[in-house]
Amino acid sequence: MRRNFKRLIVCGKNLKLQKKQIKSFTALMEGKINKQLKKVLKKIVKEAHEPLAVADAKLGGVIKEKLNLSCIHSPVVNELMRGIRSQMDGLIPGVEPREMAAMCLGLAHSLSRYRLKFSADKVDTMIVQAISLLDDLDKELNNYIMRCREWYGWHFPELGKIISDNLTYCKCLQKVGDRKNYASAKLSELLPEEVEAEVKAAAEISMGTEVSEEDICNILHLCTQVIEISEYRTQLYEYLQNRMMAIAPNVTVMVGELVGARLIAHAGSLLNLAKHAASTVQILGAEKALFRALKSRRDTPKYGLIYHASLVGQTSPKHKGKISRMLAAKTVLAIRYDAFGEDSSSAMGVENRAKLEARLRTLEDRGIRKISGTGKALAKAEKYEHKSEVKTYDPSGDSTLPTFSKKRRIEQVDKEDEVIEKKAKKAKVKIKALLVCEHLGKPTVSQAFVKWMTRKTQGDKIQQLLPSGSLQSELQTS
Repeated sequence: MRRNFKRLIVCGKNLKLQKKQIKSFTALMEGKINKQLKKVLKKIVKEAHEPLAVADAKLGGVIKEKLNLSCIHSPVVNELMRGIRSQMDGLIPGVEPREMAAMCLGLAHSLSRYRLKFSADKVDTMIVQAISLLDDLDKELNNYIMRCREWYGWHFPELGKIISDNLTYCKCLQKVGDRKNYASAKLSELLPEEVEAEVKAAAEISMGTEVSEEDICNILHLCTQVIEISEYRTQLYEYLQNRMMAIAPNVTVMVGELVGARLIAHAGSLLNLAKHAASTVQILGAEKALFRALKSRRDTPKYGLIYHASLVGQTSPKHKGKISRMLAAKTVLAIRYDAFGEDSSSAMGVENRAKLEARLRTLEDRGIRKISGTGKALAKAEKYEHKSEVKTYDPSGDSTLPTFSKKRRIEQVDKEDEVIEKKAKKAKVKIKALLVCEHLGKPTVSQAFVKWMTRKTQGDKIQQLLPSGSLQSELQTS
């Protein structure tokens, strides 16, 4: 059996790592027999008197079927194969250990790349880094431009109102510098003739303060930074476009390169994004709003990052939720096609986008026509009512004094009379309570009042508690 293994090793000694050999090794890993292995095994079959030891049971079954050669696969065979691999340098003569290690390493890399169908253009990690850097550049660029406008605005404030484009504004500053140089400067390459004349006229009558040359120099350095960052941002955006068309062409057609890149970055990779459902992709990026709505038991958000897609943006507000749901469903199909499909064309994305655009036109046309059954009828027009915009003079606005109607005055007088009557009744009750307090030995007013009210409710007469004289007469009169 060892002799047979030695023959196999010697036969494979001079094999070169080329595409054919890589395919043959891949076939062995999948349990298939290639031509080279068949030739070697046919020589062994003639001389074999013992079963063939194999490391793969599936491969042993195929050899037994096609070549009628008995094979063995057991733990003992695995230990034997492990020993052969450890002593491979001694079994193959004329090969140094370094060369053998390099051959094994190269074969392992080649097989892995072939099996995984590795391609440098399919690395979505570059997209994640590129879109993150693009967002950071936008923030920094916005801060630099606002600082530049505010800084130079002390010297020439009128220029910021005339030139709205930030890059053109910085290029004008870099070319001219001080406000006094605008009269002799030629800005025809940067500005139209009308705007150039307006800038020169504003520079002559500007209300800005005078600044030193050192200040102008620092402002110009800032303008240089803004221009360089803007150019690099443009270059990075083109790189992101090309990378998205190489990795996910159908997703790019459906939602655009920016939205597609943000979806991939949010999920971590294209494969992770392909595992999400359409409902998850629809609200991807709106996790805070989703959990807030679930916690407060309100309506959940209808869209997340997909809201910035061009199809959703050109839809009327009442149809945005419906279009975003359909777009998410088609986008998930495009993501899975790009992640697992072998075809790198964008035909599927173009076809699905055309269907969505047709559906969008149908939804928008429903506002004009109402579909009922098989016939189409025009929507009923509402009755036209002319609203006059003629304004009449209001004489009540001549006086600044507050005016009240007669009914309001009568109601106010009636309310005042009711208040006076209530106060009078309360005063009578208090007088009676005080008189009772004097007769009972002057206890507190609250105690006397309670005693008096209880005696009165029980049917006792208050006159029995009072002595004869002026006090009783005062109570009777009150």
